Amino acid sequence: MDDFTGSAVVDQPIRRSANIPPEFETRVRQLVADWGAEKSPELIEELIVTALKMARDKMGTGDLKLMSRSLKEMRYAAKIFAPYRDVRKVVVFGSARTAPSEPEAQQAEEFGRQMVAHNYMVITGGGDGIMGAAQRGAGRENSFGLNIRLPFEQRANEIIHGDPKLINFNYFFTRKLNFVKETHAYALFPGGFGTMDEGFEALTLMQTGKALIIPIVLIDRPDGSYWETWMRFLTDHLLKLGLISKEDFNFIKIEHDVEAAVQHILHFYRNYQSSRWVGSELVLRICKQLTAKAIAELNKQFADLLRTGAIVQRGALPQEKNQPEISDLPRIVLMPHRHQFGRYRQLIDAINLAEVG
Repeated sequence: MDDFTGSAVVDQPIRRSANIPPEFETRVRQLVADWGAEKSPELIEELIVTALKMARDKMGTGDLKLMSRSLKEMRYAAKIFAPYRDVRKVVVFGSARTAPSEPEAQQAEEFGRQMVAHNYMVITGGGDGIMGAAQRGAGRENSFGLNIRLPFEQRANEIIHGDPKLINFNYFFTRKLNFVKETHAYALFPGGFGTMDEGFEALTLMQTGKALIIPIVLIDRPDGSYWETWMRFLTDHLLKLGLISKEDFNFIKIEHDVEAAVQHILHFYRNYQSSRWVGSELVLRICKQLTAKAIAELNKQFADLLRTGAIVQRGALPQEKNQPEISDLPRIVLMPHRHQFGRYRQLIDAINLAEVG
């Protein structure tokens, strides 16, 4: 996903390594050059220097194993996702215990089928139940499974089992990171602790500005009350106690109809394409240029978001030169306050509805 479009990446200059003798930096730089690192060799250099620093930090073997294994998992997962970088994806969460005959499983299967029809791929935790149903609808060729090794047997569902796009993780945190950084939308069906954990994780990252805004749709059977019950907990307790803000509800949408859930995700990308932080500026890439009247209306409607300046429309920033494939897209650029991120979702919705021309 663009710039970890699951996370708010801020462009910063590469810092030269501190406390490393110049002769070691020279040797590291030469090693990277000899290896043939073509893309961002300075970042490869930083990784090597970090590893060298760890050798002098007197870390325990356990810490070194944790860091080594985590990096290996992250590298392997990135390698698997790389060929599909330009394909939008949706993560489906839900109970592994849901029987195939249950309405929620049938909805998940239909959801996977419809998202693939709109050129999306489906990512799940690789298990049975809701996850297996969603991947059955999507088909093996359009599915990723991010499985977790557990003390008890955790076999992947039959759809993704044995597929190269099934990735087995030892750590939950590396698995979660890949859910976040690779998806363009979340679809949550009724589930247990795992579903709640993943859902609140996504909400927390968006609420705090650590992840860029993407759709979160909560899907339940037509006569179900699972998500309404959950929503009452949020409104009757968290909101009333002042533990969350009313703007946080902009991140989520409850749907009981699969087609409506699919359309909610598709509408989010009606004109909006992706986002990126460049320093303190938020850059929103769009597919079609907005009219001057629409820009004026955005400035009027979202003046409270602006820390300074105005919402403007322009071309690509110089700092975006590493993404030439989207350099021709128009940009909406603003310098916003770093809070009330639920309002950012409203801004994206407004851009999608704005007049183009």
